Amino acid sequence: MTDGRDTVLGKAMAILQAFTVERTTLTFAQIRDATGLPKATVHRLLGDLVEHGLLDRTGSTYRLSRLVFELGMRASVERGLIEVSGPFLEELRDRVREIVHLGVREGSEVVYVAKIGAHLGGGAPSRIGGRMPLHATALGKVLLAFSPVDEQNRILAEPLARFTPRTVTEPGRLRRQLDEIRESGLSREYEESAVGVVCVAAPVLDRDDRIVAAVSVTGPTTGFQPERHAGAVRAAARGISATLARRSELTD
Repeated sequence: MTDGRDTVLGKAMAILQAFTVERTTLTFAQIRDATGLPKATVHRLLGDLVEHGLLDRTGSTYRLSRLVFELGMRASVERGLIEVSGPFLEELRDRVREIVHLGVREGSEVVYVAKIGAHLGGGAPSRIGGRMPLHATALGKVLLAFSPVDEQNRILAEPLARFTPRTVTEPGRLRRQLDEIRESGLSREYEESAVGVVCVAAPVLDRDDRIVAAVSVTGPTTGFQPERHAGAVRAAARGISATLARRSELTD
C-alpha cells in the first residue's frame, strides 16, 4: 500500500496542501521544502497546476486560484450558507440598489463568498473568492468584533496594513470600534479599503449567537448614505440567521 505520495495525484495534493490561511503565497523553494518532493517533480507539477487553473503564478510566487475556492465552496459549509442567503441578498440589493456582499472569516482575512451587483452605478474593489484584511472593511470588522477575544487579540497584535489615508491601523482605536460594533450590531466603513467607497455591514449569527458570516451594502461616497440602509442590512442578516437556525434545528 502506498502513502499517497507515490501517485501523481498524491504529489499534486501535497503541493496544494502546502498553502494555508497564513501562507497564501509561496515560492518554488518554499513549496519544495514544505512537500519534500524532488525539485524536478515540483517544477513539473507546478506547471501542470498552473496550466489547469488550480494555481496562479505571479513572478516567482504561487497561490491557490479562484477555481480552487469555487470548487471548495461546492462541497463546503459555505454552500448551504449561500443557498440560504441568496433570496435575502437579492431582496436587499433590490431595496438599496447598491452592491451587496456576503463574507466569512478565514484567519485574519474576510473572504467574499457572494457579491450581487448594483442596479445603478457604484463599484467596489471586491470579487467572489477575493480577500481583504479584516480591519480594513465593514464586513471584516463585524466578523472580527464577534470573534473570540483571543482571536481579536492575535489579530490586533499583528501589523495592520494601510490601504487609504482613512484605514484604521491603530490597535487601540480598532479595539474601541470592535466594542461599539458588538454593542450596536452594525459596522461602518468610510473609504478605509478603497477611496470613494463606503459600506455598512451586520453579522449573521447561529442559534448560539456565534458569528457565521456578515452581510454588507457598499456604495460610492457620492450619493450613498450608509445610515439610510443600516436597518435593511440588519434585517437581511437577521433573516439569514433565523433561517440557518431553523435548518439547524431540523437536522438535530
